[in-house]
Amino acid sequence: MGPVIGDILPLALGIAISPLPIIATILMLLAPNARASSIGFMSGWLAGIVTAVIAFTLLSSALPEGGSGGGGPIAAVAKIIVGALLLLLAIRQWRGRPQAGSEPALPKWMSALDSMSPVRAGVLAFVLAAVNPKNLLLAVSAGLIIGAGATPAIQVTGVSVFVVIAASTVVIPVVAFLVASKQLAGPLDRLRVWLVHNNSTIMAVLLLVMGVSVIGKGVASL
Repeated sequence: MGPVIGDILPLALGIAISPLPIIATILMLLAPNARASSIGFMSGWLAGIVTAVIAFTLLSSALPEGGSGGGGPIAAVAKIIVGALLLLLAIRQWRGRPQAGSEPALPKWMSALDSMSPVRAGVLAFVLAAVNPKNLLLAVSAGLIIGAGATPAIQVTGVSVFVVIAASTVVIPVVAFLVASKQLAGPLDRLRVWLVHNNSTIMAVLLLVMGVSVIGKGVASL
C-alpha cells in the first residue's frame, strides 16, 4: 500500500494546488449568495474528482499485468504519453504567463461566478475537476498507479486518499468560510489576488514536475 500512496500523493497535490479552482472558490465565497453557490461548487468538485479517478482505476485494473512497475507495457506506455502531454501543457502555461506589469487575463466564466446558482456552480466544478485537461491527465496517471495489480482494499484506500488530498483546497476554504466568514473574507481576497497574478507560473512548474515524474514511472514500468 505504501508505494501506491507515495506515487499518487504528488498527483493529488497537483490537482489540489491548481490556482483556478481555488480562485473560483474564493470568488464564490465573496459573492452575495456565497453559502449556496460554494456548497454546490464543492459538491461538484468532489464528484468530478471521484468520477475521474474511479473510472481510470477500473480501466487500469482491466489492463494486462506484468513488468516491474506493475500494469504491464500498455500501462507503462500510457504513463509516458500522459507525462509527455503534461510537459506540453507546462510549456503552454509558461509561454502564456503575463508579462511584468500586465494584468493577467482570467477565463470569461469567472465573471459570472458571483451570480451563479448552486446547480450551475456544481456543474462547472464537475467539468473543471473531471474534464479539464490537466486534471484529467493527473487522474489518468493516478488511476494507472492505483489499479495496476493492486488488491481491492488498496484500490479503495488509494482512491480515498487521492480524493481527500485533491479536493482539500476547495473543501477546506468552503467549510472554514461557513464557520467563520467575517474573519476569512480579507485573507481570502488577498490570496485570490496573489493566485491571479501567479497562476501561469505555478501551473507551469507544477506540470513540469508532474510530467517528469509520470514519465519516470512509465520508463521504470517497462
